[in-house]
Amino acid sequence: MKTSMDGWGSGLAGVIIFSGSLPATRVAVADFSPLFLTSARAVIAALLGAALLAVLRQNKPARDDLLSLAIVALGVVVGFPLLTALALQYITSAHSIVFVGLLPLATAIFAVLRGGERPKPLFWLFSVFGSAMVVGFALNSGAEVSLIGDLLMVAAIVACGLGYAEGAKLSRTLGGWQVISWALILALPLMAVIALLTLPESWAGIGGGAWAGLAYVSVFSMLVGFVFWYRGLAIGGIAAVGQLQLLQPFFGLLLAAALLHEQVSPLMLLTTLAIVACVAGARKFAR
Repeated sequence: MKTSMDGWGSGLAGVIIFSGSLPATRVAVADFSPLFLTSARAVIAALLGAALLAVLRQNKPARDDLLSLAIVALGVVVGFPLLTALALQYITSAHSIVFVGLLPLATAIFAVLRGGERPKPLFWLFSVFGSAMVVGFALNSGAEVSLIGDLLMVAAIVACGLGYAEGAKLSRTLGGWQVISWALILALPLMAVIALLTLPESWAGIGGGAWAGLAYVSVFSMLVGFVFWYRGLAIGGIAAVGQLQLLQPFFGLLLAAALLHEQVSPLMLLTTLAIVACVAGARKFAR
């Protein structure tokens, strides 16, 4: 029981940290190109991760772990950040955040396919119902829809779900923060080249908000959040703890309203309470 609660507490901390990712990205892409933002955040986080690995004298991953680390890198270091940055050129952060409601379902599916987990049938009922409520909330929010932006967000969710499940599976043996650190290092050569090729023509016109957004997604979204998130998934169960992501859209919407002054539907509180019930139900029948 204590291990389970530790997993859920760690997972919730990760969700809260990740909730600021899309609003921060929305601010950053106002002055940075999506390619530069994606690569720069990965480079900064990789350097921080490498320093941690060196200072704490961590062992190198086994050769058999390299494929899993590559999948993590493609999913959460490259895929999700790039696809969301591209999507946020077409849609608001409030609209994009709603797609995160599909992430628990994607993570649970990959937990079965890659992690070997077998949740009970009622788990899927709560997971699908929770995701459906988030989608319904989106459809009733009155947000302006962009087909390109929405398709990019769907692709981002698939990539992220795979990266979460693969990283959580590997975290059981390698450690949570070690997994994201090694994945960042694996992607570093490519990300460094892209960052150099997409440097802004001028730094003079880049506002403080864009710099703050870059700092947040580099340190917190790309590294610190994963320390808590992968630990939570590894010890609490990928499919079960992954349901906490149903709450991420609403944390994110609060931030979008507070920081970006984006309009948020009054139905948020009611929907959030229903989502909490779905998370609790999914947790009960996850194993």
